[in-house]
Amino acid sequence: MTASRPRRVFRIAAAAASGSLLIGMAACTASPTMPVVDTSQEKPFVLEGVSNLTEIAQLTGPDGMNDTESAAVAGTDLGSMTNLGDRTYFFFGDTFGERAPDAVGGQGGIWRSNAAAWTTDADPSDGISFDGWTPTDELGWAQPLIEGEHDSNDGEGEVTKIPTHGFAIGDSLYVSYMSVSHWGEPGAWDANYAGLVKSTDRGETWTALESPRWPGDSNFIQVAPVIVSDGGRPFVYLWAIPAGRFGGVALMRVPATEEAVEDADAYSYFAGADPEGEPRWDADMDAAELVVEGTIGELSVMWSDYLERWIMTYSDGGNAYIREGLTPWGPWDEPVLLASAADYPGLYSPYLNPRYVTEGGRRIFFSMSLWGPYNVFWFSVDLDKAS
Repeated sequence: MTASRPRRVFRIAAAAASGSLLIGMAACTASPTMPVVDTSQEKPFVLEGVSNLTEIAQLTGPDGMNDTESAAVAGTDLGSMTNLGDRTYFFFGDTFGERAPDAVGGQGGIWRSNAAAWTTDADPSDGISFDGWTPTDELGWAQPLIEGEHDSNDGEGEVTKIPTHGFAIGDSLYVSYMSVSHWGEPGAWDANYAGLVKSTDRGETWTALESPRWPGDSNFIQVAPVIVSDGGRPFVYLWAIPAGRFGGVALMRVPATEEAVEDADAYSYFAGADPEGEPRWDADMDAAELVVEGTIGELSVMWSDYLERWIMTYSDGGNAYIREGLTPWGPWDEPVLLASAADYPGLYSPYLNPRYVTEGGRRIFFSMSLWGPYNVFWFSVDLDKAS
């Protein structure tokens, strides 16, 4: 598969001077490098397309490369990734231990609202081998980080709690989750709120935090976090979308300390750029402006060393896309087709991890879910950069 488009250039006068793009690994993140926020937009877009899309392996389920049966995982989805030390954690959504051979989508027995696997596999080229699941019970079955209430799907209670992404600060893991009140038509659902769960023992136990929480009708229900250096200080940047797959992307940030992450008042929201292109941050969530318009499904963001640009992946209208950003708030170029619904019906949630790149970052690896088999698959694709 190859996708391409004409090369485009954005120029904005009086942009701030560019700083160094990368600094060494910091204690608050296990990513290979920490990106430095550069507000300069006086540079071209360089991603011309992608090529050599390859389905490498099925990660979960009866036909997967991992023994997920012993963890009572016959069907699951999502699979966003977070690094802590030499471990990478995969966070999955609604998980079923039993599924009929002809089952389609999220259904079955031994239902848990979420589950997590971990790995030290550093070679993404042949798939990802899980080392274990955490937490587990005495039988070795994967247990939820935080269980949903499993109320009726009538919008009056809570059907489930779905993890959307995570990040690490020091030895602490944080995972954002959404409390789902109603599953509607395909791609549409309602949330009660979004919040955080925390683990200080490498995922063995988890605690739900009372704060922060974002209202279910806000634009901050599903997130894609990256720890960055901003003005010489580490921050967690979180790109965010509403519940469902029919909203645009907003951006918030918080200092990358445990105290700040757990304080709702420490978060600020991108409220547009000033005439010089510098971001304005506002403590009022209602002041947030979209950084990407559209109908964005489960998203992932990372800094690309190869492109020296930001990249974002997501689903939209049944396809998966990748797009390039000059700064965290944009401009973001037009989307490039990453994977097609014609080739992979029911695809969603293409998730990146900066740990899983090869060839200097030209080849990126990502997890992606397929609704029919209701399991998570592993892919690679090459980034085609303008010369």
